[in-house]
Formats: sequence, structure tokens, C-alpha cells
Amino acid sequence: MLIAIDGPAGAGKSSVARAVAAALGVRWLDTGAMYRAVALLVANAGADPRDERACASIARDARLDFDARGELSIDGDLAGQALRSRAVGSIVSLVAEHPAVRASMVAKQREFAAAWRGLVAEGRDMTSVVFPHADFKFYLGASSAERARRRAAQEQVLGDPVRVEEIRREIETRDAIDSSRACSPLVRVPDAFYVDTDVLSERAVIDTVLGRIRKAKRD
Repeated sequence: MLIAIDGPAGAGKSSVARAVAAALGVRWLDTGAMYRAVALLVANAGADPRDERACASIARDARLDFDARGELSIDGDLAGQALRSRAVGSIVSLVAEHPAVRASMVAKQREFAAAWRGLVAEGRDMTSVVFPHADFKFYLGASSAERARRRAAQEQVLGDPVRVEEIRREIETRDAIDSSRACSPLVRVPDAFYVDTDVLSERAVIDTVLGRIRKAKRD
């Protein structure tokens, strides 16, 4: 079984995909973490995130893998919280928009799908490019204000309106890059089931996704 989930940054894709995969007994593929890993390697190498040739070389040589819990490792070492640093977040969209970088990551993502019995893959182009023939497709949406509030809660800065507004601007900038890039932009494909996470709790989103999958399997 192959389930593809797309949506913008902060829409709750990772937590939902992880929970859905666990409930169905399949693997979780966090493709966003893969692009963050490349961005981390680019930053560590002191390379220019706008230099496609340099970024593509790093992406091509990167040894990325996932353990059974869905945690990503780079060259055999768990990446951990380094993937979520502000330094990585500030360049990941620049790195990810390079067609050559995306080609390397898409190839790796399809290799994982071929090797695993089933998976829930989440990212920006799962339903449109990587797995267009997925058994189930979902798009998780949320306003930039709500996504900024969630991110601020994670950072424990909800009481700092200046930081919350800064996070909102960062999210909207990333949205613009992800949605307007020439190669594999973030889009909502017509056959993806839309879930508005602004108005639902995380548990409700998980139940909505699982409910649709289980109903289809019964029918």
C-alpha cells in the first residue's frame, strides 16, 4: 500500500504521516527530512545553496537512510534535531528547488518505496511527481497564521508577537518558493483528498485520513 501526502510547511504532514503509517503497519517516508539533510550537508560544506552544481553533487553523494521509526541518518549517523535548525530552515527551499537535487532525491525516494512493503510518503511533490499512481493521495492545508502559531508553540515563543510574526513571514516566503519553482512545485492535484487542518485537531486529521483509507478498502 502506498499513501502520498502533500502540503505546505507546518501543515502537520510529518506527525500525521507517522501516525497513519504506525496504524497501518507500514513505513513512514519523511521526504522533507531528506531535503533538510542535503541542506545541512550544504551548510556544513560551506557551499552556496544557490549553486546547483555544488548542491547536486552533495545530494548525489549523500548516503541517506531511515530506521524503522522513520528517523533519518546521514552516512550512518542519526541526523536528529540538526535538521530542524534555523540555519537549515533558511536555505532548504533554495537547495530543494534545484532540478538536479530533486532528481537525486526522487530516485532515492522511489528506491525506498521499491524496497519497503508499504509506506506513507509525505512532502511537497509526492502526489504530483514522485508517486502519481499512489493508492491514496491527500493534501493537508492550513493558513500561514495557524502554521506560524504551531511553530511558535513548538519553539515556546507564543508570548513573543514579534517572533510569531517573523515565523509567519518565513513560512510565507517558503510557500512562495515551493509553489513557484519550475521543477516539481507544491500543487494540490485534482485527485488528492483535501484536509483543512486549521479546523481540526491532529487526532481528527489522523482519523480523517485513516477513515478514508479504511472505507475504501472495505468498499
